[in-house]
Amino acid sequence: MSLDRPVYLSFISVMTEINDRALPLAVEQIVLRWGDLGGQWGVNRSVAQIQALLYLSERPLTAEDIATTLGLARSNVSNSLKELLTWKLIHRVPVLGDRRDHYQAETDLWQMATKVAQGRKAREIDPMVAAINEAVAGVDAQGSGVSPEVRARLERLQGFVNTVDGWYQQMLDVPPDTLMRLIRMGSKVVGLLKFVGPRERGA
Repeated sequence: MSLDRPVYLSFISVMTEINDRALPLAVEQIVLRWGDLGGQWGVNRSVAQIQALLYLSERPLTAEDIATTLGLARSNVSNSLKELLTWKLIHRVPVLGDRRDHYQAETDLWQMATKVAQGRKAREIDPMVAAINEAVAGVDAQGSGVSPEVRARLERLQGFVNTVDGWYQQMLDVPPDTLMRLIRMGSKVVGLLKFVGPRERGA
């Protein structure tokens, strides 16, 4: 119990800070939970919390609004907003009579998912594909010292990652309505594979 106490008190402290700023309870919980999930996904906690706050806000917010509401340092908010702008998950909007920057979240769920997927592909998948392609190209170099078995494994790996990369890009290009219909088909799509030969399945 004593081991959990610091974590528990920290959570209560954050909840108290947000409560003092009169956010609805449901919004508080989602913002806090989204921040926790962001850490598990490799996203800075503050970035995830700010994205959730803006998504659930009925009006555009300034950096000062966000810092006050979440109890974050102004510099932390500024850096987090820059990252969210890079991911295109938020955008600046003008507010009549106010010269400060105001921010609004992307609220189209498919656009959000697509932008996150595009960002992760650029940061994680593309470098991996490039590295493997470069490694396989190096196998052909004179005196590489790579055995036929290792070469075969590298080529299988290359074929796999390039196939996945191609599929990933195709999915990003599919219109949301079409993709939703595909998802709703669920197991029916898997059932159709029974009628596809091994060559078409890439076996």
